Amino acid sequence: MDPDPRKQKPHRVTFVRSADHDPRSPNLMGLRQSEREAYQFVQEFLEQEQVSDSDKLEFLRAVETLSGAVRAQANGSMNDYFPKIILAKKIEILILEESTEVLTSYVHQQAMLCVVALSQVNPPFCSSQKLDLVNAGVSSTFSLPLIVPSLDRKESASLYIQTVQALEDMLQALIMDGVYPNMALLQRVLEVILPWLTVSEKAHEQSRAAGTISRMLRFICNFPELSRMEEFSTSGTLMGTLGLFCMNSSCETSAGASEALHYLFKVLALHRSEKPKTEAVLKDLQKHFRGEWLASIQDLAMFFQKYLTPEERADLMMVSVEAMSRDSRHDVYAASELLRMILKCSVPEIGKVPEIIQYIYHNMSSITEPTAQETIRKVLHLLAQSHTEDVILTLFRMQDQSQRGACKPWEILASFPKGYEMIMEYLLQRLIAHPKSREPSSRREISPLIATRAIHELLLGPSRHIEVQSFFCPLFMALLLQVSCLVGEWGADIIQEQRLGAQWVDPVSSAVEALKALMYSAGYWDHASYAQQLGGWELLTSPERHSEGVTLLTRAMVSKNCWHNRPLFSVAVRFLQELDHANHGTTLMFMTEPLSVSFRQLLRSPEVAVTVDEVAVRVLAHRFQCEEPATVKLLLRLVEVFAKHRDMARRLHPLQHHVLSCCSSSDRDTALEAFRVLRGLAETLTWQHNSSFLIQLTFMLGPFLEEESEQLRLTAFEVCASLLARVKRRNLVFPLRHQLLNLTVPLVLHLGDVSVSVAQICRPALCHVATILGWSKLKAVFAEKDVWTILGALLKQEANKGPQFLKQCVALFKSPQVPIRQQAVWFAGQILQTLNVKEAKETEEALAALRGMREDPDPMTSCLATQTFYILDAKEKVLLHTPTSCLCSRRPRRGCF
Repeated sequence: MDPDPRKQKPHRVTFVRSADHDPRSPNLMGLRQSEREAYQFVQEFLEQEQVSDSDKLEFLRAVETLSGAVRAQANGSMNDYFPKIILAKKIEILILEESTEVLTSYVHQQAMLCVVALSQVNPPFCSSQKLDLVNAGVSSTFSLPLIVPSLDRKESASLYIQTVQALEDMLQALIMDGVYPNMALLQRVLEVILPWLTVSEKAHEQSRAAGTISRMLRFICNFPELSRMEEFSTSGTLMGTLGLFCMNSSCETSAGASEALHYLFKVLALHRSEKPKTEAVLKDLQKHFRGEWLASIQDLAMFFQKYLTPEERADLMMVSVEAMSRDSRHDVYAASELLRMILKCSVPEIGKVPEIIQYIYHNMSSITEPTAQETIRKVLHLLAQSHTEDVILTLFRMQDQSQRGACKPWEILASFPKGYEMIMEYLLQRLIAHPKSREPSSRREISPLIATRAIHELLLGPSRHIEVQSFFCPLFMALLLQVSCLVGEWGADIIQEQRLGAQWVDPVSSAVEALKALMYSAGYWDHASYAQQLGGWELLTSPERHSEGVTLLTRAMVSKNCWHNRPLFSVAVRFLQELDHANHGTTLMFMTEPLSVSFRQLLRSPEVAVTVDEVAVRVLAHRFQCEEPATVKLLLRLVEVFAKHRDMARRLHPLQHHVLSCCSSSDRDTALEAFRVLRGLAETLTWQHNSSFLIQLTFMLGPFLEEESEQLRLTAFEVCASLLARVKRRNLVFPLRHQLLNLTVPLVLHLGDVSVSVAQICRPALCHVATILGWSKLKAVFAEKDVWTILGALLKQEANKGPQFLKQCVALFKSPQVPIRQQAVWFAGQILQTLNVKEAKETEEALAALRGMREDPDPMTSCLATQTFYILDAKEKVLLHTPTSCLCSRRPRRGCF
């Protein structure tokens, strides 16, 4: 077995006199005879290799004598006689050479007292020299066997007590920095002593360590000021260790630890408490001095709360967690009791949370005692509540590094109902907050990817059905948005960032699995299975078919009568409302799309439809400002769903003008979708509640009837036909009557449309116009005759409306279809021939347009325009040469050529 490293002795060192040191160089004239003799003896001793105990003692006394001489000098330095570092090293070796099996010599004691003397003269020891001496003194003293006072061992016991006292004198001397103790150095000294208390299995070594720490701290209490107190950061570790040993089975160790803990409290009270309160704190401490361990632990809990820094509190907790993983049931009980006491009150700020979580993570499997397990659960739970980000991030880092599935910490986090809900709410906020800012953060924080993984892990834990119900709706929508973001166009960037992490986890699959787990935890097994059967989960991960996946998933919620349908809709509205304030371009579009799809499916549920209010409609109306075609098309479909529900149709007004504006969208598909929706609105809306919108729709149709796109033109005519089919004569107010007349000529001319479907729509539409306007004779003509006949009959019956028909013809001059231009030019010529002088004066614009048609690329159209002008000129000449019986203009006879 390897010897204890604390007790190993160094190899013998042979001192070679420095070339710079000449025995004749020191000025010995100022020394007394005894001091010169001491100098001479030290010089000779350093040159010897084999020395006796008496020589060692004489050497040590000589160094003390020489130290006294140097101290008496005004600016004296031991280096004027011997290098102090050489003397210190020689003394260290003398200490380590002493037997640790039996104490029979005064060399040990005298060597440490010699260090005290040397520490009082210049130059001062450096820190490494001091620590070497501390290590030597502590290991050689603590390693001595147990000495039980008895009559036959009276001298040995006395020698041991003197040696211990010499050790303490040496330690006290070494930690001094001028007239005040150096607390940074004290911390290093305590770090040397503590392993003898925590690692040693021998009760007498533990007792010696506890007693030495106690007396060191008592020594510190004597000073009103301390050097480098701010660097003394071991209070937490020390307090935790001493607190555990207050409950040690050894009475001596327990008493020593209790006293040491008392003096540590006193040091903290003197130097960290507010001055007016210090005296009261010290009085309360004195009441518990050398009292029961429970009193010490109660004081410890109070100092944990008020006097330790966050990092020191973490050290104390880690000491306790480490103790709970030991084999000793006594240590486990003590650590559990200690943690229970400090966690009894509200937990203040804790530092080093990642380190605590690592301790818990690595020691979890070693903690088997039920009380300890319960305590660990409480620690993890409290830390997760107060330091959620650190706990979550550390658990994932440890889990990724360990390459194994350690679910226990997640199960613990999920085991506390209130904590579970709080952590889920925190993670939900991290998930929701992400779209509002894509700026990188300077501090570690939970990303949406990590939040998604954490939610999934928690949902896989013990079922918390009641808690899941409370946050199901916002979490469902947030996870759905997360999937959409990841399959969107910047999702690839996020995934690439994730690939650079410690372990690759597919973010899209992780988010989808979290969504599944949420539905299972909420009890929606049938809904999730239904989506699975239809391939909804796979479609969710497809960039090309993601919207289909959202539709299937939401359809499952509706068709299976999900209890959360109504609150889901409200949450979706709130999400859209909050997203209005974000400005993240494409990201926002990808996030809006699944919400809109969900709306469309949810609104198919009657119980959801009744919850639609003005706020929801206003939010949706505002979304129409988005320029992303896919999103606008989905919003248009929402309007269509609104219109199909009696409860929602009455709230449609704020959305109607947005639909009309979409007809003019530069995106052809969006415009087509808008007309498709308008067709549905025209078929479902009633004139009683929507007359102004329907009339407005009638007025805006005209330009779209001449669209070059056959599909768009056909849809516009379908809207027109649907409108005309709904109009009754009782609805025929002036604006509508005027617009119906404006539609008449386009409907007639499009009977010859290149699209057979458009032509088929126009004839019944003309019949509806005739019915509405009371044109019973024309209705028969509209139903059977060709375009030319219909135009002639129309002009003959409604001659007084010639100027209005002429304007319609002029508008059709721009038609991309040649036959329609031809018929428009011909009909314009017919109308112009029937106008009286007054009406003719108002046709300059029409004549200019007709004049331009002489340059039409179609020869027949150009020829018709030219012929019309010849005829008009000829008729004008005839009128000029015809005598009249009065000064008024004679209206020419209406007819056709």
